[in-house]
Amino acid sequence: MSKSLLVVNYPTLVAEDLEKIQSVRRQHDLLYRDVVAPHFTLVFPVFDFDEATFIQHVQRVTQAIAAFDFVIRCATLGDDAFSNYTHVFLVPDEGYSRIIKLHDRLYTGMLASELRLDIPFIPHIGIANNLDPQVCKTVVDNLNATHFEMRGKVQQLDVIEYEDNQVSTIAQINLASSPP
Repeated sequence: MSKSLLVVNYPTLVAEDLEKIQSVRRQHDLLYRDVVAPHFTLVFPVFDFDEATFIQHVQRVTQAIAAFDFVIRCATLGDDAFSNYTHVFLVPDEGYSRIIKLHDRLYTGMLASELRLDIPFIPHIGIANNLDPQVCKTVVDNLNATHFEMRGKVQQLDVIEYEDNQVSTIAQINLASSPP
């Protein structure tokens, strides 16, 4: 497998919420639990980009973007179009549009041609997956029956490389501490 570059946000969460996510992942995340921490993916895998140029692009297009809060109150079924697995996503109620706008800004300039227009972007933290959609539906129903609320913050972006089922952070970019 060749190396890809991505941009993710490892959200700032209180320890109790992070543990709740990790507990579900330990039981139900067959693909990623041992590969990458809970995250929002903002730029999906791209190939054949120079790392330094890629990092400079991310820094340039995000330099005026302020850190922001989000709140997650529901889980939903998802499909990432990269596999035959059904997924369970935690989708933010609050902060949803801010994540979409950040994603859209990243997919400008050198990344404009990489944007998949055939797949809608739904901001999410993936927490479970299975080849059997009913298993994922049960996880969603069980989570949503608890009426949970997870508050977090998007403060930093990690530019990561993914190769041979390994993730490495190659740059961290802090968002502005206050709106411009």
